[in-house]
This record gives sequence, structure tokens and C-alpha cells, in this order.
Amino acid sequence: MCILVYAVIYLAAVNLLAVIFTVRDKRAARRHEWRVRESTLLLIAALGGSVAMLLAMYTIRHKTKHAKFMVGIPVIIAVQIALAAVFLSTKI
Repeated sequence: MCILVYAVIYLAAVNLLAVIFTVRDKRAARRHEWRVRESTLLLIAALGGSVAMLLAMYTIRHKTKHAKFMVGIPVIIAVQIALAAVFLSTKI
């Protein structure tokens, strides 16, 4: 299989995990249960789940008052776009 297919499968999986972890943390917050660490959420975003996590955050109104997430996630997205542009320009 082409590396592009693997990349799409990876990104789909990590974005699904980002949504699952974000929703899980929101549910835990409401129930006063064990929470997902902020560092874990940011790591999942950095590993490629940033877009889905940002959309999930806005959709379920979770972490939208935390500067670490409202600034950090868009910065992660910008860095990922820049890295993808560099990678794609060197592969052509």
C-alpha cells in the first residue's frame, strides 16, 4: 500500500481517539469522575488529532475557557499544516 493510504488510516484513527477522549473527559467532568489529563489530550492533538479535537471541543463546549487549549490546539494545527507542506513539497 502507498504511504498516503497508511497516513489516512492513521489520521482517521487518531482523530477518532481525539473525539473519544474529549467526550469521555466532558462526561467525567459532569459526573465528578476520573478525568483525562490535559497533557494526554494535548498529546493526542499533537499526534494528529488536533482538528477533530478542536471541533469536538466546540461542539460539546469542553475546555473552551482554557487558554492552553484555545490557543494551543490552533497552534498545533498550524505547525502540522506547515510540516505537511514541507513534507509534501520535498516528496514531489
